[in-house]
Amino acid sequence: MDPAMRIQLVAASCSRCLLLALPAFSLGAQTPAPYFPPKGSWEHRAPAEVGMDADKLAAAVAFATAHPTDWPKDFHTQEQMFGRLLGPMPPTRADTNGLVIRRGYVVAEFGDVAAVDPTYSVAKSLLSTVAGVAVRDHVIPDLDAPVAKLVHDGGYDGEHNRAITWRQHLQQESEWEGSMFGKSHDFVDAAEFGSGARKPRPLQPPGSFYEYNDVRINRLALSLLRVFGRAVPDVFAAEVMAPIGASDGWRWVPYDNALVDLDGARVASVSGGTRWGGGVWISSWDLARIGYLWLREGQWGERVIVPPDYVAAARTPSAHGPDYGLLWWLDTKGRNWPGLPGNAFGARGAGNNTVFVAPDQDLVIVWRWHSGRDNDDAKFFAMVVAAIAK
Repeated sequence: MDPAMRIQLVAASCSRCLLLALPAFSLGAQTPAPYFPPKGSWEHRAPAEVGMDADKLAAAVAFATAHPTDWPKDFHTQEQMFGRLLGPMPPTRADTNGLVIRRGYVVAEFGDVAAVDPTYSVAKSLLSTVAGVAVRDHVIPDLDAPVAKLVHDGGYDGEHNRAITWRQHLQQESEWEGSMFGKSHDFVDAAEFGSGARKPRPLQPPGSFYEYNDVRINRLALSLLRVFGRAVPDVFAAEVMAPIGASDGWRWVPYDNALVDLDGARVASVSGGTRWGGGVWISSWDLARIGYLWLREGQWGERVIVPPDYVAAARTPSAHGPDYGLLWWLDTKGRNWPGLPGNAFGARGAGNNTVFVAPDQDLVIVWRWHSGRDNDDAKFFAMVVAAIAK
């Protein structure tokens, strides 16, 4: 047989094989399984491989690196801002840094993303994640049931506190009355609360008034400890961080005076932030994993970490909050991140530390120690979204 004819026959045969295989291959290509990074690594992709414009993405990163926070690196203004410390602070922090995750892959990183730093009120969204585990495991059977049905440590005695539900705590609409570790719910007294001190106001019925209040969040954290019967960081480590492949470097640091009795043992109850020291100290890499877990609606591979109904509830605005879900910030009104998609959501902490999740764009962005002026975070996130070509 002529060699040229042999090449034509082989080519034709290969073409027929390809055509036969094409329908099945195409079906698979339409719905690829999401990528979940294993512990210790995270696959990088060039922007073009995940439908992004490299030049526009580079411009966005350049904007981010040029807009750091103006907070002092040694935290020397901490007590002036927030009042008397109850827990430790690190001697210094990293410079601004961050990650961009698109379709599950790292497309950009800048700064020291491995630095383990306090993340302030981003810890509230991590506490919400623990509450989601409690719902998954029926430790909390009903978010709308009074906490007092399950927690009997005196914190919900009295007519007012007895009516508070788990959902109201998670929406910061509990109006819980009392003190936690020497700090009163009313935030009155500049020595205790710094520039965040407030004038007295009448308590409102639980569920009728939103107030961003770390004392009440710390009460929620203690209540979660009570229903789990173990320390919140232990639950978070075993049920969230280990399954998603987080590092071993993060810490949830308690206040010095936050030991409580648990079945005769002294156990530390943790806080929902770093306002008075302590809190969650964590890297951008680990925050990106948590953001990615929420992007994937609480599932990591085949494992459900947070049930989808809870994720949906967390992304539903409360009745009285500033576009706020279950300890997650939302953008349904376009005010928290102007110009960004209405179903975007995120975790925010002082300093500024942000984990931003945009489901429509299959996008997670972590930006730490960034400027808090002129909606700079929304500008950066919008530049990243604008870099998406498809």
